Parts: sequence; C-alpha cells; structure tokens
Amino acid sequence: MSTVVILLIVIAAVVVLGVTVMALRTRGAQGGRSLKRRFGPEYERTVARHDGDAKAAERELAQRVERHGGLRERTLETTEVERYEARWTAAQERFVESPKDAVDEADRLLAELAQARGYPDGAQYEEQLSALSVHHANRVHGYRRVHSAARAGAEGGSGTEELREAMVEARALFEELVAVPVERHREPHEARKKTGSHTPWSFTGRQAKGS
Repeated sequence: MSTVVILLIVIAAVVVLGVTVMALRTRGAQGGRSLKRRFGPEYERTVARHDGDAKAAERELAQRVERHGGLRERTLETTEVERYEARWTAAQERFVESPKDAVDEADRLLAELAQARGYPDGAQYEEQLSALSVHHANRVHGYRRVHSAARAGAEGGSGTEELREAMVEARALFEELVAVPVERHREPHEARKKTGSHTPWSFTGRQAKGS
C-alpha cells in the first residue's frame, strides 16, 4: 500500500472521528436543552443538588424520564375527587388549630392521591417523587416541601410560617393531581364557572394558633 493511500485513510479516519465527536456534542447540548424545557425549575434544583454539575444533573433527569416517562395517569372518578377534596379542605381547616397535624395529613394525602393516579407506592417516597417530577415538574416541589416540613415538624424544627408556606405550595400539586377532564363530568359552561370561581387557599381572616 502506497504512502499516499495510507495518508488518505488516516485523513478520512480523522474526519470521521471529528464529525462523530461534533455530533455527540450537539446531541448532548440538545438533550440538555430538552431536559431544561421539560423540567423547568426542577432542572435548576437538580443542578444545584449536584453542586452545579449540569452533566450529572442531566444524567439523573434522563434516568427519571427513562424510568417513568411511559407512565399513564389513571383518571379519578368523580366520587374519588370529591373525597380527596374534602380531605384537603379538612386539612386546611385543621391548620388553624394544629399546623403540624395539617401538614402531616397533607403529606399523607398527596402520597395516597399520587398512588391513586398510578404513581409508585407512597411508601417509596423517593421513587414516587421522581415519577411525579417527570409529569408534574412545575409543581412537584410542593410535595417535597410538605414532606420535609412534616418530618421537621415531628422533630419540632418547623415554625408555623414555614408549615403554612409548605401547605400553600403543596396545594398547587394537589390541584393538578385531583384534576379530572371536565367534559367527562359536567357541561362546559359549568366547568368554566367552577374554574373561574376558584381562589387559592390562604389564611385571609384567620390565623393559625401560635403564629
């Protein structure tokens, strides 16, 4: 084999290698942007938890998608929705007398509700949280906060304001999980009326004891 032929083969190999490296880099960058769009604030929290290592965070998030991306949420029946809503309302009302008990109930309720929607068993908190983050990335932190607040409250480490904020943030995830396609259960104008009349829970006019 002549020197010219060998040289051409080497050049071709270098070109192929360069193209492959560039393709992998481009694919990695696109994958990172895709994960950032999908996970939103959860992406930033995961990067922070990995001390700013975006690649490590993206590997974790990609693994979450691989494990739970195919999950299909089970639609709740109307009676189930009403039961969960009644329990959440009771927990909110209980907050005035006993913030800790209210947060404990909210934590349990989110775990049970997520399981009812088809997510992993609430006894496997981390796995359930991971699955929820794939499908409710913008709201999942509410579950994380109320779960942490419940654990800290058991050790006397959470103040009333911290517990209140955890309940408020958890409410956003609760509303997404309890949502039912309105056309299955009521007329469109009734659904719009209900949606328009809803106001987020707050302590307007009431204060928790000890606050």
